[in-house]
Amino acid sequence: MLEPAYDRPPAEVKFLRLLGFAYLALFVYATAVTKPHPSYHGTGLAVLLGFAGFVAGLVVTNPRAELSEDRRLAGLLLVLISSAVLAAFQPKGLWQASPYFIGVVAAMRLERRRAIAVMAVTLAVLATIGAIRHEWGSSVSVLVAVVPWFLLIRLMRRMRDQNEELERSHAAEAEAAAAAERGRVAREMHDVLAHSLSALALQLETTRLLASERHTDPEVTRAIDRAHHLAANGLEEARRAIGALRGDELPGPERLQSLAETFEQQSGVPANVEVRGEARPLEPDARLALYRTAQEALTNVLRHAAPDRVELLLDYRKDATALTVRDHGALETPVPVGAPSPSPGGGYGLTGMRERAELLGGRLDAEPTSDGFRVELWLPA
Repeated sequence: MLEPAYDRPPAEVKFLRLLGFAYLALFVYATAVTKPHPSYHGTGLAVLLGFAGFVAGLVVTNPRAELSEDRRLAGLLLVLISSAVLAAFQPKGLWQASPYFIGVVAAMRLERRRAIAVMAVTLAVLATIGAIRHEWGSSVSVLVAVVPWFLLIRLMRRMRDQNEELERSHAAEAEAAAAAERGRVAREMHDVLAHSLSALALQLETTRLLASERHTDPEVTRAIDRAHHLAANGLEEARRAIGALRGDELPGPERLQSLAETFEQQSGVPANVEVRGEARPLEPDARLALYRTAQEALTNVLRHAAPDRVELLLDYRKDATALTVRDHGALETPVPVGAPSPSPGGGYGLTGMRERAELLGGRLDAEPTSDGFRVELWLPA
């Protein structure tokens, strides 16, 4: 997966990192060739321990890693102690790099009071060593130059924190605006669509009873009854859509059994649901895709086929979640694989199901079988 452009560090940051590595390499070289040289006895042993402690402090601190403040503070103190040893026993070396490193990391990564305390202790310790060795010139010049660096990095951190707070505020405002818009759409759907479907379902129920009382042709009565069921299902779907807009949980695979039972009631055809593998939480879009695919596939069976039975298989695999809806029996009207098949219950069709699957990185296969039709949805885990 490609890294988003806004997550990549700018070229200046990459250059500063390379510069840091180069300076570390120079520090290692300078420490090795400057007198007294690192060794296993006398003053050289102190230089060797100071050098080892300095490198260990860099590793422990690691400015790029997400560490606790206590661990980072311990690493900075180790760097300070090691640099003090180097300043005392190898004053001609590159120990001057340590206060810059401590100041930058403390300003960038530590809380304000801790950062100031670490910087103050660093200046005091190195100034004391300079006074003891009567080398005020180099010590004072380094310590004075470190303070502006520390203040500059603190200012940059404050600006970064303000930018992040501003981004969070904008995101919250956008979320609030989206929630308000969803609420408005939900109210419109409730006031218009749900109300109209409710009135339609009531009118169809009244018409069905009237047709039954007047001994109307049974075919007409059954057609009215089917229309009433479709209107009632449409009303239920509208209410679920309104609930989703208001933040309710979207329907998912746990409702496959309910879909199968509704299908049996409408068609009189047995519908069996089987679940394989260990169920796992799914993303909301994946949950809805499974539900809608099963709903649309069953609607197509109801409208186009006269099967003996229908099977729904939900398979939780290691690499994917797969749903297969298959009917067994002769097709009355073959379902065109690429054509939409709008239905009051789902309204998506095979084309819509395929597009929904592709948006989630999956695929949808729909094809005739030897004794019916099969629809399979595959979504990556």
